[in-house]
Amino acid sequence: MPASRFHARPLSQDDAQQIARWRYAGPWSIYDAQAGDGLLDGDDGYFALVDATDGTLAGFACIGVEARVPGLAEEAGLVDIGVGMRPDLVGHGLGQTFLEAAIEHARSRLGAVRWRAVVQSWNERSLRLTARLGFRAVGTHTCLQGGKPVEYLVLVTDEPR
Repeated sequence: MPASRFHARPLSQDDAQQIARWRYAGPWSIYDAQAGDGLLDGDDGYFALVDATDGTLAGFACIGVEARVPGLAEEAGLVDIGVGMRPDLVGHGLGQTFLEAAIEHARSRLGAVRWRAVVQSWNERSLRLTARLGFRAVGTHTCLQGGKPVEYLVLVTDEPR
């Protein structure tokens, strides 16, 4: 099995400051860090994903409560996972290896579990990606973000991974 393009490490303050400056184009700008969001914290379920080809920060992942959007309740038997990729890497076919690296690292910490993720309903790229990795839609969740309602599809894996 080839080595992953991405590997995980603890999230540093420098990483968090870089992530806070990331800006996404078009509708993906909803993922921009907003003033007052605070810095991500490696002690709170976040970890960095680093590009193994050059050692640069490629993104981050979070698990548990940190991965839940506002108003989404914890569900027994599921662990929430979320990821964020550096804007200049998005759209270059790296999503699957990126998400696989995040899941593999989280699995090394938690064991095999069933995962839950949320994806904005319009984000077809992410919906195709999660489907390829065995996630299926089980419902929707709408919450207010930035004063606007945002609809998410709630996705789960059927088998522990």
